[in-house]
Amino acid sequence: MNRRKLLKGLGLSVGAITMGPVLNAGMGRKKSSESLLRIAHITDVHMRPEGNALQRFNICIEEIKKHGVDFFLNTGDSIFAADYDDITRDNMLMQWELWDHSRANFAEYEMFSCLGNHDMWWAAPNTSDSMYGKDYVVQRLGIPKRYYSFDRSGWHFIVLDSNNSKGGHLDPEQRKWLEDDLEGLPLATPVIVMSHYPIMGVGTIIGGGNHTDSKYITKLFYAHKDKKIHCLSGHVHLLDRATYNNVNYYCNGSVSGYWWSEGDEDSAEPFWCHQTPPGYAILDLKEDGSLRSTYHRY
Repeated sequence: MNRRKLLKGLGLSVGAITMGPVLNAGMGRKKSSESLLRIAHITDVHMRPEGNALQRFNICIEEIKKHGVDFFLNTGDSIFAADYDDITRDNMLMQWELWDHSRANFAEYEMFSCLGNHDMWWAAPNTSDSMYGKDYVVQRLGIPKRYYSFDRSGWHFIVLDSNNSKGGHLDPEQRKWLEDDLEGLPLATPVIVMSHYPIMGVGTIIGGGNHTDSKYITKLFYAHKDKKIHCLSGHVHLLDRATYNNVNYYCNGSVSGYWWSEGDEDSAEPFWCHQTPPGYAILDLKEDGSLRSTYHRY
């Protein structure tokens, strides 16, 4: 479908959707008395015109708001797919405009995102095209750069870029930055590390998708065992938890389930990816550095 016709059919005006960082935090919202912070973790939204994805994601957002979250964490694949060779500029822009429209429904919340493997458009005419690759996605998501860190209420958040020479891999520049970032933290600092690909997963045994350099990353984490580290990821659309050397790893399913489609022979129920329903996680962060992750089907 033509991008302009689709957006008009959805009641959206072409060119009226803005992009850029949302700086208003949702701080002060009602949350559990035992939580220092309450955060929504969404991943693999895969926004697309098909499958009624826009309306269904909006329903998901309205449910999340009822939990009284402080802000959102998004571990990538915000749009369906810009990375295939046959994706045109118009098709890529259509996906991002739908994403921007849905983002407007919770614009009062900060959202910190990382890059997913499907978010980048590599089929641009040349590498100097303003929409080519990672820089454009950084701009669309309103994040400072492809990897970064920030602090909230005594917790340190690290956002990684898993999309490098191999799927699920940190480049040398990013490795040095990560080593320095962790080294600069005080003892016993609680840390959340976000990556699109799981650093350590159980679900990846089924179909792959684990970080290819998890040996390096887990060794680095062990060198900082004085910190309280928790990791969040997506990519595989499966729900799992793993603990290794006292580091907790949460792969929290996906908002889109089976990419907004009805599923296949391995789907336990319609729209599920294997045995994981479409959903989101609510994270309760405690003052003692512990974390409770609760997955919600919607």
